[in-house]
Amino acid sequence: MAKKTGERLTHVDEAGRARMVDVGEKPEVLRLAEASAIVTMSAECARMVAENEMKKGDVLAVAEVAGVMAAKKTSELVPLCHPLRLDKVRVSCCVEGNQVSIRTVVSCRERTGVEMEALTAAAVAAVTIFDMCKAVDPKMVIGPIRVERKEKK
Repeated sequence: MAKKTGERLTHVDEAGRARMVDVGEKPEVLRLAEASAIVTMSAECARMVAENEMKKGDVLAVAEVAGVMAAKKTSELVPLCHPLRLDKVRVSCCVEGNQVSIRTVVSCRERTGVEMEALTAAAVAAVTIFDMCKAVDPKMVIGPIRVERKEKK
């Protein structure tokens, strides 16, 4: 649900319609968000990812690049998000047992937070892993995907 300002929801106008929040009067401050995602797969699939044996290429490297690209496109994908000038996007993927763990860090100096960019990066990295591995394990599970931390300074 949208954040309330007094008794009014910030993403809903007086008529109850969705709207983009006006952040024009807010100061630009350092914003940071971290998110994570998990892709659970068969042990054999995880082994192939870890040993870079997938026919489509280096799964972890491609997923990391896909996550960075996705963070930069968040405002084009999520209708009420503001386009942001991102200063840093880091996506790290690693195999842990029968899972690929994805961690993202996004920061910028803006008037609104970057948690949507961090989440989008994690989600698209996870979908990329699924796409590259589905021939070996079509029953992979994506999730949870969540914000781990957000802050402003």
